[in-house]
Amino acid sequence: MTYGSETWSLTMGLIRRPRVTQRAMERVMLEISLRDRTSNVEIRRRTRVTDIAQRVAKLKLLWAGNIVRRKDGRWGPKVLEW
Repeated sequence: MTYGSETWSLTMGLIRRPRVTQRAMERVMLEISLRDRTSNVEIRRRTRVTDIAQRVAKLKLLWAGNIVRRKDGRWGPKVLEW
């Protein structure tokens, strides 16, 4: 689900969609219906899956680090230095 997320601009709308999808997947895994009124915190505690927004933020930082360390003359480090 996070493929290519390193290049996303993190707006609230872009973060909300994967979160909703992740929670829906977790509900299916636990066989919980929306009618059961189980809180998201309880679902997250049961599945022990990290929040997708945290994962995307971590991937973005890792990707930025890779861009900064490039030494092959590409434009990425030059833009960051500029």
